[in-house]
Amino acid sequence: MPFSLLDLSPVPEGFEPADAIRNTLDLARRAENWGYGRFWLAEHHNMPGIASAATAVLIGLVAQATSRMRVGAGGIMLPNHAPLTVAEAFGTLATAFPDRIDLGLGRAPGGDGAVIRALRRDPMADSFPQDVVELLDYLGPERPGAPVRALPGEGTNVPVWILGSSLFGAQLAAHLGLPYAFASHFAPSDMEQAIAIYRDRFRPGPWNDRPHVMIAINVFAADSTEEAQHLRTSMQLAFARLRTGMPGKLPRPVRDLDAEIGPQMRRMVDQALKISAVGDAGQVKDQVQALITQHRPDEVILTGQIHDHDARLRSFEIAAEVMRSL
Repeated sequence: MPFSLLDLSPVPEGFEPADAIRNTLDLARRAENWGYGRFWLAEHHNMPGIASAATAVLIGLVAQATSRMRVGAGGIMLPNHAPLTVAEAFGTLATAFPDRIDLGLGRAPGGDGAVIRALRRDPMADSFPQDVVELLDYLGPERPGAPVRALPGEGTNVPVWILGSSLFGAQLAAHLGLPYAFASHFAPSDMEQAIAIYRDRFRPGPWNDRPHVMIAINVFAADSTEEAQHLRTSMQLAFARLRTGMPGKLPRPVRDLDAEIGPQMRRMVDQALKISAVGDAGQVKDQVQALITQHRPDEVILTGQIHDHDARLRSFEIAAEVMRSL
């Protein structure tokens, strides 16, 4: 089972974005040695706790700091950009780092209404399917007579994924014959139906001849169950604050989460983050194996927002050991 890592380059409370970027590069170097096949970063805007807003720039830094692992976007929010600019950026990355760059595409804005206005987006426009096709053309075979060409970019054939948390992305990925990554780490409700639709409706094409599904799993692993559960509270608290319109840096873990957010919010958060594996190595192995058995992905991507960098490293190290043992 191929396994990868999704890093949001978290900015913990008490630290700055420069620390987050250094931590991301450190994690990437170690992840390559631990056997992770991909290292993906995601586009978010106006988030004090996330340092990956300029996603293509950070992808370049990670690719430079590593040598074998694939590096990419999980994902680029395509409605925020002209397809040509994305093709040029990722074509440049693919030219500098051949056969190592991935491009996952999302339909969401990666921010709130103020972000949409700041990005000069038309909130009523929805040309995502057409923009994906245009982008595929720019990255595909050379087009000497085309009036507009992505240079560099043309002929790089950067692998393009469709990301999603709803049925729309599953249908689009199936129609275009592209691999599909489901955002089960924060929006699991439609996962089973989306995967079924994708596999049932998949149309082979120039990019892939068979469906390929990746699911995302939150992992909080430690040498004891209690410590793993404690580490997880940072992400639970951050998610609760985001849902109540108070995003901030990644909180320090707390001993009594219900006292911080209340039992009703706790239930909502735990439902959203239910695709998780929490505990020591044995417990994480059992939970990950159960998710793989139930959903039958072709690949998994692991993530986890942990305040302490050393604890985050240890969690992903344990997770890699677990994945290699499956």
